[in-house]
Amino acid sequence: MGTNINGNLPVRNLLLSLIQKRFVKTSSTTRPPIASSSSSSFTVQYLINSCGLPLQSALSVSKKFRIDENNLQKPQSVIQFLKSYDFQDSHIAKLIEKWPAVLRSRTEDNLKPKFDFFIKNGFVGQLLPQLAVLDPVIFKMSLDASIKPCFELLKRFLESNENILAAISRAPFLMSFSFNATVRPNLDLLKKEGVTADRVAKLLLLQPRSLQNSNDRMVYAVSYVKQLGIEPEKTVYIHALTVIARMSESAWRKKIDMFKSVGWTEEEVLWAFKRLPHILLTSEEKIRSMMDFFLNKMKLERQTIVANPKLLKYSFGNRILPRCNVLEVLKSKKLIKRDPSIATLLKLSEKDFMERCVIKYEDKVPGLLEMYGGIDKGKGG
Repeated sequence: MGTNINGNLPVRNLLLSLIQKRFVKTSSTTRPPIASSSSSSFTVQYLINSCGLPLQSALSVSKKFRIDENNLQKPQSVIQFLKSYDFQDSHIAKLIEKWPAVLRSRTEDNLKPKFDFFIKNGFVGQLLPQLAVLDPVIFKMSLDASIKPCFELLKRFLESNENILAAISRAPFLMSFSFNATVRPNLDLLKKEGVTADRVAKLLLLQPRSLQNSNDRMVYAVSYVKQLGIEPEKTVYIHALTVIARMSESAWRKKIDMFKSVGWTEEEVLWAFKRLPHILLTSEEKIRSMMDFFLNKMKLERQTIVANPKLLKYSFGNRILPRCNVLEVLKSKKLIKRDPSIATLLKLSEKDFMERCVIKYEDKVPGLLEMYGGIDKGKGG
Protein backbone atom coordinates (compact mmCIF):
# COMPACT_ATOMS: atom_id res chain seq x y z
CA MET A 1 0.00 0.00 0.00
CA GLY A 2 2.75 2.44 0.99
CA THR A 3 4.53 1.86 -2.26
CA ASN A 4 1.34 2.39 -4.23
CA ILE A 5 0.51 5.61 -2.37
CA ASN A 6 3.98 6.99 -2.83
CA GLY A 7 3.87 5.93 -6.43
CA ASN A 8 0.61 7.89 -6.92
CA LEU A 9 1.84 11.11 -5.31
CA PRO A 10 3.10 12.65 -8.55
CA VAL A 11 -0.26 12.00 -10.18
CA ARG A 12 -2.19 13.52 -7.25
CA ASN A 13 0.09 16.55 -7.21
CA LEU A 14 -0.40 17.03 -10.95
CA LEU A 15 -4.20 16.86 -10.61
CA LEU A 16 -4.17 19.33 -7.72
CA SER A 17 -2.00 21.70 -9.72
CA LEU A 18 -4.37 21.53 -12.71
CA ILE A 19 -7.40 22.15 -10.48
CA GLN A 20 -5.72 25.14 -8.85
CA LYS A 21 -4.75 26.62 -12.24
CA ARG A 22 -8.25 26.13 -13.56
CA PHE A 23 -9.72 27.81 -10.48
CA VAL A 24 -7.38 30.79 -10.79
CA LYS A 25 -8.15 31.12 -14.52
CA THR A 26 -11.90 30.85 -13.92
CA SER A 27 -11.76 33.38 -11.11
CA SER A 28 -9.83 35.90 -13.14
CA THR A 29 -11.66 35.62 -16.45
CA THR A 30 -15.16 34.32 -15.81
CA ARG A 31 -16.41 36.32 -12.85
CA PRO A 32 -16.00 39.89 -14.19
CA PRO A 33 -17.85 39.16 -17.45
CA ILE A 34 -20.70 37.67 -15.39
CA ALA A 35 -20.99 40.89 -13.40
CA SER A 36 -20.62 42.96 -16.55
CA SER A 37 -23.23 40.87 -18.33
CA SER A 38 -25.61 41.39 -15.43
CA SER A 39 -25.14 45.18 -15.60
CA SER A 40 -25.56 45.17 -19.35
CA SER A 41 -28.68 43.01 -19.09
CA PHE A 42 -30.28 45.43 -16.61
CA THR A 43 -29.38 48.40 -18.83
CA VAL A 44 -30.98 46.74 -21.83
CA GLN A 45 -34.16 45.94 -19.89
CA TYR A 46 -34.35 49.49 -18.50
CA LEU A 47 -33.85 51.08 -21.91
CA ILE A 48 -36.61 48.91 -23.34
CA ASN A 49 -39.13 49.08 -20.51
CA SER A 50 -38.59 52.61 -19.19
CA CYS A 51 -37.25 54.50 -22.21
CA GLY A 52 -39.05 52.81 -25.09
CA LEU A 53 -36.00 51.76 -27.11
CA PRO A 54 -36.36 48.77 -29.45
CA LEU A 55 -34.25 45.73 -28.58
CA GLN A 56 -31.47 46.28 -31.13
CA SER A 57 -31.07 49.94 -30.17
CA ALA A 58 -31.03 49.06 -26.48
CA LEU A 59 -28.32 46.45 -27.09
CA SER A 60 -26.25 48.95 -29.05
CA VAL A 61 -26.59 51.67 -26.39
CA SER A 62 -25.74 49.23 -23.59
CA LYS A 63 -22.31 48.61 -25.13
CA LYS A 64 -21.25 52.18 -24.39
CA PHE A 65 -23.57 53.25 -21.58
CA ARG A 66 -24.55 51.52 -18.33
CA ILE A 67 -27.34 52.25 -15.90
CA ASP A 68 -26.79 51.54 -12.19
CA GLU A 69 -29.78 49.56 -10.96
CA ASN A 70 -29.07 50.83 -7.43
CA ASN A 71 -29.28 54.47 -8.51
CA LEU A 72 -32.28 54.99 -10.76
CA GLN A 73 -33.31 58.38 -9.37
CA LYS A 74 -31.29 60.34 -11.95
CA PRO A 75 -32.52 58.62 -15.17
CA GLN A 76 -36.10 58.59 -13.88
CA SER A 77 -35.97 62.30 -13.06
CA VAL A 78 -34.58 63.06 -16.55
CA ILE A 79 -37.38 61.11 -18.22
CA GLN A 80 -40.01 62.91 -16.15
CA PHE A 81 -38.35 66.24 -16.94
CA LEU A 82 -38.47 65.54 -20.69
CA LYS A 83 -42.12 64.57 -20.49
CA SER A 84 -42.88 67.83 -18.70
CA TYR A 85 -41.64 69.59 -21.85
CA ASP A 86 -43.99 67.64 -24.11
CA PHE A 87 -41.47 65.00 -25.20
CA GLN A 88 -43.40 61.99 -26.45
CA ASP A 89 -42.15 58.44 -25.84
CA SER A 90 -40.81 58.31 -29.41
CA HIS A 91 -38.84 61.54 -28.85
CA ILE A 92 -37.34 60.23 -25.63
CA ALA A 93 -36.33 56.94 -27.24
CA LYS A 94 -34.67 58.65 -30.21
CA LEU A 95 -32.93 61.18 -28.00
CA ILE A 96 -31.45 58.45 -25.79
CA GLU A 97 -30.33 56.49 -28.86
CA LYS A 98 -28.33 59.52 -30.00
CA TRP A 99 -27.33 60.83 -26.58
CA PRO A 100 -27.53 58.15 -23.86
CA ALA A 101 -25.71 60.40 -21.39
CA VAL A 102 -28.77 62.65 -21.28
CA LEU A 103 -30.00 60.22 -18.60
CA ARG A 104 -27.22 61.58 -16.36
CA SER A 105 -27.84 65.24 -17.17
CA ARG A 106 -28.55 67.84 -14.54
CA THR A 107 -32.04 69.02 -15.35
CA GLU A 108 -32.58 72.18 -13.30
CA ASP A 109 -29.26 73.96 -13.80
CA ASN A 110 -28.33 72.55 -17.24
CA LEU A 111 -31.21 71.43 -19.46
CA LYS A 112 -33.95 73.65 -18.09
CA PRO A 113 -32.33 77.05 -18.88
CA LYS A 114 -31.61 75.91 -22.45
CA PHE A 115 -35.10 74.48 -22.96
CA ASP A 116 -36.65 77.66 -21.59
CA PHE A 117 -34.51 79.82 -23.88
CA PHE A 118 -35.71 77.98 -27.00
CA ILE A 119 -39.32 78.03 -25.87
CA LYS A 120 -39.06 81.78 -25.26
CA ASN A 121 -37.81 82.13 -28.84
CA GLY A 122 -40.61 80.21 -30.49
CA PHE A 123 -39.81 76.52 -30.10
CA VAL A 124 -43.22 75.65 -28.72
CA GLY A 125 -45.27 72.46 -28.91
CA GLN A 126 -43.38 69.69 -30.66
CA LEU A 127 -40.66 71.95 -32.07
CA LEU A 128 -38.40 71.66 -29.03
CA PRO A 129 -38.52 67.84 -28.90
CA GLN A 130 -37.92 67.72 -32.65
CA LEU A 131 -34.89 69.99 -32.31
CA ALA A 132 -33.48 67.88 -29.48
CA VAL A 133 -33.86 64.69 -31.52
CA LEU A 134 -32.36 66.29 -34.66
CA ASP A 135 -29.18 67.46 -32.94
CA PRO A 136 -28.70 66.75 -29.23
CA VAL A 137 -25.25 68.36 -29.44
CA ILE A 138 -26.98 71.73 -29.13
CA PHE A 139 -27.94 70.95 -25.55
CA LYS A 140 -24.38 70.00 -24.58
CA MET A 141 -23.23 73.53 -25.40
CA SER A 142 -22.98 76.55 -23.14
CA LEU A 143 -26.13 78.66 -23.19
CA ASP A 144 -24.38 82.01 -22.77
CA ALA A 145 -21.16 81.28 -24.68
CA SER A 146 -22.61 79.42 -27.65
CA ILE A 147 -26.38 79.03 -27.97
CA LYS A 148 -27.41 82.66 -27.41
CA PRO A 149 -24.80 84.29 -29.72
CA CYS A 150 -25.46 81.69 -32.44
CA PHE A 151 -29.18 82.32 -32.24
CA GLU A 152 -28.77 86.10 -32.31
CA LEU A 153 -26.50 85.97 -35.37
CA LEU A 154 -28.98 83.77 -37.22
CA LYS A 155 -31.76 86.18 -36.26
CA ARG A 156 -29.76 89.06 -37.75
CA PHE A 157 -29.98 87.44 -41.17
CA LEU A 158 -33.21 85.48 -40.96
CA GLU A 159 -35.14 88.12 -38.97
CA SER A 160 -38.17 86.03 -37.96
CA ASN A 161 -38.38 83.12 -35.55
CA GLU A 162 -40.23 81.19 -38.26
CA ASN A 163 -37.23 81.45 -40.60
CA ILE A 164 -34.82 80.53 -37.82
CA LEU A 165 -36.92 77.48 -36.99
CA ALA A 166 -36.98 76.48 -40.66
CA ALA A 167 -33.21 76.83 -41.02
CA ILE A 168 -32.39 74.92 -37.84
CA SER A 169 -34.92 72.24 -38.71
CA ARG A 170 -33.15 71.70 -42.05
CA ALA A 171 -29.66 71.94 -40.54
CA PRO A 172 -29.52 71.63 -36.75
CA PHE A 173 -25.72 71.85 -36.93
CA LEU A 174 -26.08 75.59 -37.49
CA MET A 175 -26.34 75.89 -33.72
CA SER A 176 -23.57 73.44 -32.89
CA PHE A 177 -21.20 72.50 -35.73
CA SER A 178 -18.04 74.60 -35.23
CA PHE A 179 -20.18 77.71 -35.34
CA ASN A 180 -17.55 80.20 -34.23
CA ALA A 181 -14.77 78.45 -36.16
CA THR A 182 -16.63 77.85 -39.42
CA VAL A 183 -20.18 79.19 -39.82
CA ARG A 184 -19.61 82.68 -38.40
CA PRO A 185 -16.45 83.40 -40.50
CA ASN A 186 -18.27 82.24 -43.64
CA LEU A 187 -21.21 84.52 -42.93
CA ASP A 188 -18.87 87.44 -42.24
CA LEU A 189 -17.03 86.73 -45.51
CA LEU A 190 -20.24 86.83 -47.53
CA LYS A 191 -21.25 90.11 -45.91
CA LYS A 192 -17.82 91.58 -46.67
CA GLU A 193 -18.15 90.51 -50.32
CA GLY A 194 -21.37 92.46 -50.65
CA VAL A 195 -23.80 89.56 -50.49
CA THR A 196 -27.02 91.11 -49.23
CA ALA A 197 -28.76 89.91 -46.10
CA ASP A 198 -31.65 88.46 -48.09
CA ARG A 199 -29.21 86.36 -50.18
CA VAL A 200 -27.51 85.09 -47.03
CA ALA A 201 -30.94 84.28 -45.62
CA LYS A 202 -31.70 82.30 -48.78
CA LEU A 203 -28.46 80.38 -48.32
CA LEU A 204 -29.28 79.65 -44.68
CA LEU A 205 -32.77 78.48 -45.57
CA LEU A 206 -32.13 76.51 -48.76
CA GLN A 207 -28.52 75.31 -48.69
CA PRO A 208 -27.25 75.71 -45.13
CA ARG A 209 -24.82 72.80 -45.35
CA SER A 210 -22.58 74.83 -47.62
CA LEU A 211 -21.65 76.81 -44.51
CA GLN A 212 -19.94 73.70 -43.14
CA ASN A 213 -17.12 74.25 -45.64
CA SER A 214 -13.88 75.52 -44.17
CA ASN A 215 -13.32 79.24 -44.42
CA ASP A 216 -10.42 78.65 -46.83
CA ARG A 217 -12.73 76.69 -49.09
CA MET A 218 -15.36 79.42 -48.97
CA VAL A 219 -12.73 82.07 -49.77
CA TYR A 220 -11.74 80.02 -52.83
CA ALA A 221 -15.36 79.67 -53.93
CA VAL A 222 -16.04 83.41 -53.54
CA SER A 223 -12.91 84.22 -55.56
CA TYR A 224 -13.79 81.79 -58.36
CA VAL A 225 -17.39 82.99 -58.63
CA LYS A 226 -16.07 86.55 -58.91
CA GLN A 227 -13.63 85.39 -61.62
CA LEU A 228 -16.56 83.95 -63.58
CA GLY A 229 -18.25 87.32 -63.48
CA ILE A 230 -21.23 86.32 -61.34
CA GLU A 231 -22.24 89.30 -59.22
CA PRO A 232 -23.41 88.89 -55.60
CA GLU A 233 -26.78 90.51 -56.33
CA LYS A 234 -27.65 87.92 -58.97
CA THR A 235 -30.06 85.16 -57.97
CA VAL A 236 -27.69 82.50 -59.27
CA TYR A 237 -24.79 83.72 -57.10
CA ILE A 238 -25.60 81.64 -54.02
CA HIS A 239 -26.17 78.50 -56.09
CA ALA A 240 -22.88 78.94 -57.95
CA LEU A 241 -21.04 79.58 -54.69
CA THR A 242 -22.34 76.44 -53.00
CA VAL A 243 -21.54 74.20 -55.99
CA ILE A 244 -17.96 75.44 -56.26
CA ALA A 245 -17.43 75.20 -52.50
CA ARG A 246 -18.72 71.63 -52.57
CA MET A 247 -16.47 70.41 -55.41
CA SER A 248 -12.71 69.95 -55.21
CA GLU A 249 -10.59 71.40 -57.99
CA SER A 250 -9.93 67.91 -59.36
CA ALA A 251 -13.66 67.03 -59.35
CA TRP A 252 -14.45 70.33 -61.10
CA ARG A 253 -11.82 69.69 -63.77
CA LYS A 254 -12.97 66.11 -64.27
CA LYS A 255 -16.58 67.20 -64.79
CA ILE A 256 -15.62 69.82 -67.36
CA ASP A 257 -13.48 67.29 -69.22
CA MET A 258 -16.42 64.89 -69.22
CA PHE A 259 -18.65 67.51 -70.87
CA LYS A 260 -15.93 68.14 -73.43
CA SER A 261 -15.85 64.41 -74.20
CA VAL A 262 -19.52 64.58 -75.31
CA GLY A 263 -18.96 67.54 -77.59
CA TRP A 264 -19.14 70.64 -75.41
CA THR A 265 -16.48 73.32 -75.34
CA GLU A 266 -15.18 74.59 -72.00
CA GLU A 267 -16.72 77.98 -72.73
CA GLU A 268 -20.11 76.32 -73.23
CA VAL A 269 -19.80 74.43 -69.94
CA LEU A 270 -19.01 77.61 -68.03
CA TRP A 271 -21.82 79.47 -69.81
CA ALA A 272 -24.28 76.71 -68.82
CA PHE A 273 -22.91 76.72 -65.27
CA LYS A 274 -23.57 80.45 -64.93
CA ARG A 275 -27.18 79.84 -65.91
CA LEU A 276 -27.70 76.58 -64.00
CA PRO A 277 -24.87 75.91 -61.49
CA HIS A 278 -26.19 72.52 -60.38
CA ILE A 279 -25.59 71.15 -63.87
CA LEU A 280 -22.02 70.50 -62.67
CA LEU A 281 -23.37 68.22 -59.91
CA THR A 282 -25.19 65.95 -62.38
CA SER A 283 -23.66 62.48 -62.55
CA GLU A 284 -21.41 61.57 -65.46
CA GLU A 285 -23.57 58.57 -66.27
CA LYS A 286 -26.72 60.67 -66.54
CA ILE A 287 -25.11 63.34 -68.69
CA ARG A 288 -23.71 60.77 -71.12
CA SER A 289 -26.97 58.84 -71.41
CA MET A 290 -29.08 62.00 -71.79
CA MET A 291 -26.76 63.46 -74.44
CA ASP A 292 -26.87 60.19 -76.36
CA PHE A 293 -30.69 60.11 -76.20
CA PHE A 294 -31.18 63.73 -77.29
CA LEU A 295 -28.59 63.64 -80.08
CA ASN A 296 -29.15 60.17 -81.52
CA LYS A 297 -32.75 59.35 -80.69
CA MET A 298 -34.46 62.73 -80.74
CA LYS A 299 -32.06 64.28 -83.28
CA LEU A 300 -31.71 67.51 -81.33
CA GLU A 301 -28.90 69.87 -82.25
CA ARG A 302 -26.05 69.99 -79.75
CA GLN A 303 -26.43 73.76 -79.48
CA THR A 304 -30.07 73.27 -78.49
CA ILE A 305 -28.97 71.22 -75.48
CA VAL A 306 -26.23 73.69 -74.60
CA ALA A 307 -28.77 76.51 -74.73
CA ASN A 308 -31.16 74.53 -72.49
CA PRO A 309 -28.95 72.87 -69.83
CA LYS A 310 -32.00 72.20 -67.68
CA LEU A 311 -32.86 69.35 -70.06
CA LEU A 312 -29.99 67.36 -68.53
CA LYS A 313 -31.39 67.78 -65.02
CA TYR A 314 -34.90 66.46 -65.65
CA SER A 315 -35.88 62.92 -64.72
CA PHE A 316 -35.50 60.69 -67.77
CA GLY A 317 -38.10 58.12 -66.72
CA ASN A 318 -40.73 60.47 -65.30
CA ARG A 319 -40.47 63.38 -67.69
CA ILE A 320 -38.23 63.11 -70.74
CA LEU A 321 -39.11 59.65 -72.05
CA PRO A 322 -42.92 59.89 -71.58
CA ARG A 323 -43.03 63.31 -73.23
CA CYS A 324 -40.80 62.29 -76.11
CA ASN A 325 -42.99 59.22 -76.70
CA VAL A 326 -46.06 61.47 -76.94
CA LEU A 327 -44.28 63.91 -79.26
CA GLU A 328 -43.11 61.09 -81.52
CA VAL A 329 -46.67 59.80 -81.87
CA LEU A 330 -48.02 63.29 -82.59
CA LYS A 331 -45.30 63.91 -85.17
CA SER A 332 -45.93 60.56 -86.85
CA LYS A 333 -49.58 61.52 -87.26
CA LYS A 334 -48.54 64.99 -88.48
CA LEU A 335 -50.46 66.61 -85.64
CA ILE A 336 -47.47 68.74 -84.66
CA LYS A 337 -44.40 69.94 -86.46
CA ARG A 338 -40.95 70.73 -85.07
CA ASP A 339 -42.18 74.20 -84.06
CA PRO A 340 -42.48 74.90 -81.23
CA SER A 341 -39.18 73.18 -80.50
CA ILE A 342 -38.99 69.89 -78.65
CA ALA A 343 -36.85 71.59 -76.00
CA THR A 344 -39.62 74.11 -75.34
CA LEU A 345 -42.22 71.36 -74.96
CA LEU A 346 -39.98 69.38 -72.63
CA LYS A 347 -39.61 72.39 -70.35
CA LEU A 348 -43.34 73.09 -70.07
CA SER A 349 -44.99 72.62 -66.69
CA GLU A 350 -46.87 69.37 -66.29
CA LYS A 351 -50.20 71.15 -66.51
CA ASP A 352 -49.28 73.01 -69.71
CA PHE A 353 -47.85 69.91 -71.39
CA MET A 354 -50.98 67.95 -70.57
CA GLU A 355 -53.19 70.65 -72.06
CA ARG A 356 -51.10 71.36 -75.16
CA CYS A 357 -49.89 67.88 -76.10
CA VAL A 358 -52.14 65.27 -74.49
CA ILE A 359 -55.68 66.44 -73.75
CA LYS A 360 -55.80 68.51 -76.95
CA TYR A 361 -55.21 65.42 -79.12
CA GLU A 362 -56.89 62.76 -76.97
CA ASP A 363 -59.86 62.43 -79.34
CA LYS A 364 -57.60 62.07 -82.40
CA VAL A 365 -55.18 59.63 -80.73
CA PRO A 366 -57.08 57.12 -78.57
CA GLY A 367 -55.03 55.92 -75.60
CA LEU A 368 -52.67 58.92 -75.66
CA LEU A 369 -53.35 59.74 -72.00
CA GLU A 370 -52.73 56.16 -70.93
CA MET A 371 -49.54 56.00 -72.99
CA TYR A 372 -48.27 59.19 -71.38
CA GLY A 373 -48.78 57.86 -67.91
CA GLY A 374 -52.47 57.71 -67.22
CA ILE A 375 -54.56 59.70 -64.82
CA ASP A 376 -51.74 60.14 -62.27
CA LYS A 377 -49.86 62.54 -64.54
CA GLY A 378 -53.10 64.39 -65.19
CA LYS A 379 -53.22 65.16 -61.46
CA GLY A 380 -49.68 66.48 -61.46
CA GLY A 381 -48.77 70.18 -61.18
